[in-house]
Amino acid sequence: MTLLLALLLQVGPDPMGGGLPNDDFVRDRPARQDVVRPDGGQTELNATSAWLETCFDQLAEDPARAHTAAQIRRSETRGADRVLANHCLGTASSELGLWDDARTAFLAARDETPAGELRTRARFAALAGNAAMASGDAQGALTLLTEAQADARAAASAPLEAIAATDRARALVALGRGEEGLGALEAATTLAPERAESWLLKATLLRRLDRLAEAQTAIERAALLTPGNAEIGLEAGVIAVLSGRDDAARASWQSVLDLAPDAPAAATARDYLAQLGQAPDTDIATAAPQEEPQP
Repeated sequence: MTLLLALLLQVGPDPMGGGLPNDDFVRDRPARQDVVRPDGGQTELNATSAWLETCFDQLAEDPARAHTAAQIRRSETRGADRVLANHCLGTASSELGLWDDARTAFLAARDETPAGELRTRARFAALAGNAAMASGDAQGALTLLTEAQADARAAASAPLEAIAATDRARALVALGRGEEGLGALEAATTLAPERAESWLLKATLLRRLDRLAEAQTAIERAALLTPGNAEIGLEAGVIAVLSGRDDAARASWQSVLDLAPDAPAAATARDYLAQLGQAPDTDIATAAPQEEPQP
C-alpha cells in the first residue's frame, strides 16, 4: 500500500466517499488506523493524518468552516499534504452542494497524486465524476468515470472498478445510452457480484428496456444479497406488475410498507398499491409514479 493511500485510510471518509450519499465506501470504509511502528507498536497519527482527521471532524459539525480551513491548507502546502487538503475541500464542497468546487478539488487531488498510485487516482477520479453528475454534466462525468475505471483495472482493484462501472452506467443512462449502460452494469456485477446495488440498477435498466425475465433474475439476486431493502422491494413490485403478476406486486410493495413505513420508497409503494387496488384489471405501467430507482 502506498503512503498516500495509507494516510487516506487512516482517518475520515475514504476517498470514494466524498460526502456523496449512499456510497459503499462511506458505509463500509475501514476504521481509523494509527501509524504502526516497525516494532509492531502504535504511535499517534502523524501531522498530515492528524490534520485530515481534524478537518473531517469539523466537516461533520460545520461544513462551511471545514471548507475554509481546507482552502487555507491547500494554499500553504504541497505534495501529500496538498492532496489531502483537496480531498477534504472536495468533501466539504459536496456537503455544501458546491458541485463545481468539489469536482475541481477532487480533480486537483487526482492530478497531484503520483502516477504510480493508481488506486488513489481512480478514487479521486470517481469522486470528481460523481460531482460532475450531481452538477448535471453527464458527459463530463462519463469521461472521468471511464478514467477511474481504467485506473482501477490497471491497479487490479476489482471492487473499485465495479463501483466506477456502476457510476459510469448512471452517466450513460443519463445520456440516453441505455444499452451501453447495461454493458457497464454487466461488468460491475461480474467484478463484484456481492454488491446488491449493482444488481438493483441492472434490474431497473433491464425493466426499462422491456427485458422483464432478465430483470426478474437480477432483482431476485439483489434481494438475496440484501433482504429487506425497501428500494429492492419497490422495484421487484414494478417488475412483477409489468409481468402480469399482480399478487406478487402487492406482496412486494406491502413488504416495503412493513419494513420501512417512513422511507421515501414507502410513499411510492402506497401510491402503487392504491392504483393497483383501484384498477385491478388495468395495466398501471403508464400511470406509475416516477419515483423509481435511478441507474
